[in-house]
Amino acid sequence: MAVQVSDFDRFSFTFFMALALHAVIVLGISFAPDDPAPAAETLEITLAQHDDKKAPDKADFLAQTNQKGSGTEQEKQELTTTHQAPVQNSQVKPVQPRPVQQTQPEPKPRPEKQVVTTTAKSRPAAQEEKKEKPVDKAPVKKESLMDRSLEIASLEARLDQQQRAYARKPRIKRVTAASTLKSDNAWYVQNWVSKVTRVGNLNYPPEARRAGIYGSLRMVVVLQKDGSVKDVQILNSSGSKVLDDAAIRIVRLSAPFAPFSQKMRDQFDQLEIIRTWSFQRRGLSSG
Repeated sequence: MAVQVSDFDRFSFTFFMALALHAVIVLGISFAPDDPAPAAETLEITLAQHDDKKAPDKADFLAQTNQKGSGTEQEKQELTTTHQAPVQNSQVKPVQPRPVQQTQPEPKPRPEKQVVTTTAKSRPAAQEEKKEKPVDKAPVKKESLMDRSLEIASLEARLDQQQRAYARKPRIKRVTAASTLKSDNAWYVQNWVSKVTRVGNLNYPPEARRAGIYGSLRMVVVLQKDGSVKDVQILNSSGSKVLDDAAIRIVRLSAPFAPFSQKMRDQFDQLEIIRTWSFQRRGLSSG
């Protein structure tokens, strides 16, 4: 007898197979988290404070020099300070804190006790202390601020005047008969002596010739940059006023002289020429 399969049976069988297949698929596939990525390798580096000649067998840290551990901990410890101790020691010693010094206030000076001695014959009225009369002191005159300021201003003005006077002081070159002149100044003095001698012989004092007065004198002549005569003085007189006056007059007649050269101007402002002049029968000459 043939078994008839209905549509419901086919649907049930198909549904069962589909459910079994889905169960196998779902239960056979599992989701697992990804393995974590390996961490990057790191190096522990420390700073060594001193160098050992021998390297340690097993180093705990990397440093710029070799140094064996000398701490007090069993486990390795990193360096926790950046300052090097002035003294190195292998043993840790306890440190006693310094006691705080308490500043005691200075004791106030006690007032001195005055002992008053009396005699048996003294009376109560006589026991009173005699007060000393204050000595009249002469009043001290205090200088006012205005007087002090005026005094300072006067001193400053005086000092400034002295500095200005020194600044105006000319540079003077003194030339004597015994002086050794440089080549750039020798020609000037030689020309000056020649001109004074020539003018002196042309203007020889006639009264000295008539009276037969002869002699020598020492004279200083101060010349300016432009060749003009600033001053003429007789240092050692000839003993005759006629000859002394004639020498000064001859220098005045010979002026003006040649101006200073640029090299002479750079060296000095005035030129002092000291010469000995002799009035003799043959005429005027300079030695």
